Amino acid sequence: MLKIYPFIFILLWSSAFITTKPIIDNSDPFAALAFRFAFVALGFFLFSIYSKQKILVSKRNFFESFFSGVLFHGFYLGGVFYSISIGMPTAIAALIVTLQPVLTNALSGPILNEKVSPKQWVGVLLGFTGAGLVLGFDLGSKIPTAGLVATIIALLAITFSTLWQKKLSNNLPLSVSNMNQALGGVVFHIVIIILFAEPYIDFSTTFLIAMSHQIFLVSFGAFTILMLLIKRNSASKTVSIFFLIPPTSALMAWIFLDESLSNLDILGFLIATIGVYVATRD
Repeated sequence: MLKIYPFIFILLWSSAFITTKPIIDNSDPFAALAFRFAFVALGFFLFSIYSKQKILVSKRNFFESFFSGVLFHGFYLGGVFYSISIGMPTAIAALIVTLQPVLTNALSGPILNEKVSPKQWVGVLLGFTGAGLVLGFDLGSKIPTAGLVATIIALLAITFSTLWQKKLSNNLPLSVSNMNQALGGVVFHIVIIILFAEPYIDFSTTFLIAMSHQIFLVSFGAFTILMLLIKRNSASKTVSIFFLIPPTSALMAWIFLDESLSNLDILGFLIATIGVYVATRD
């Protein structure tokens, strides 16, 4: 059963980029994420109680998981949601943040003592070349500069959160760890709302359907699968599945959001995907 998890993860994680657009069309990004992770934290809390898991853990274990949530659910998702809310095309946002595997492979050596081969560095070069083709001719017009900055922050956040999660010293049950990470996301977005945002949510049918998808299929489903894969595999091996997410997200955006891609964008996607594949394959 474990072998099919990566494929389920790819479909669910890619679909999150599609349901982000209807969510931010009906709310500001940070209020939506605070709302989402409040429900996620409650859901994992109830499941932990039901499965008789120990909720009260050491301060160290709690803050390790909490900080992981700040990176995953705060900086990463906050950056993605904000960038799309100000006009970043969904498929390009997906491409940028899913260059995570090449960065993870580059950093897993010095941080996790995982061996990084020369071909992985070739993959890094190809990955960023592909991203450069997509970004180079669109910056300032098709791609908002602030959105690009937010997406790069999201890319760095998901990279370091993956490395951090692999390096954690605790061995908490997934439901308890996910609950603490969701709490980290809630706190992060509430702080952003207090300091910078004007929160609003239109609880339309579209918003509720899209938010339900992200709560149940993405946060409960895809994220739990990701945590399981990180725990059982090396960081570099786990993120190898991400090379399939940019084309999957692009295809979904074309089908469901009617987003078009230029020939140069398609070439960039192809080169970046090849680069990620080369960097992460055995």
